[in-house]
Amino acid sequence: AYKRFRELLPREERERAGSARVPKSQILTLPELRANPFQHRICRVFSTSEDGDDSLSFEDFLDMLSVFSEAATSDIKSHYAFRIFDFDDDGILDRKDLEKLVNCLTGQGEESRLSNAEMEQLIENILEESDIDKDGTINLSEFQHVISRSPDFARYGGVQQ
Repeated sequence: AYKRFRELLPREERERAGSARVPKSQILTLPELRANPFQHRICRVFSTSEDGDDSLSFEDFLDMLSVFSEAATSDIKSHYAFRIFDFDDDGILDRKDLEKLVNCLTGQGEESRLSNAEMEQLIENILEESDIDKDGTINLSEFQHVISRSPDFARYGGVQQ
């Protein structure tokens, strides 16, 4: 992991890789993230940068790798998936988060975009299935409950490609 992290750094920074930060633009070149529709959110969630530039320290990089590893528990995977899907970072998945989530999964192109009616119906279906307390949002425990019934999530790790 250290070697991989070091290779993402510019040559002149490789000697101090332990304290350097890899820019988001370099993180996005990783094959695992290149085609991931949540690549920007993944960088945002794992970055501890105080500049808000979504750069990753070596520790951030290790955290990201460990969450996406096969060894990570489904609780850890679902916790981070929830954070990635919570686009406004408010601790709940509301209609706006769900709409962004669906758009990420279906693509932003005109031919793949759902109509307003289709989007509304899909969000209603998601909330009907997931919103246990019927407050119009999905909290972490509701999300984890739904995920626990999905064997594909455990097998593929949620947001991993």
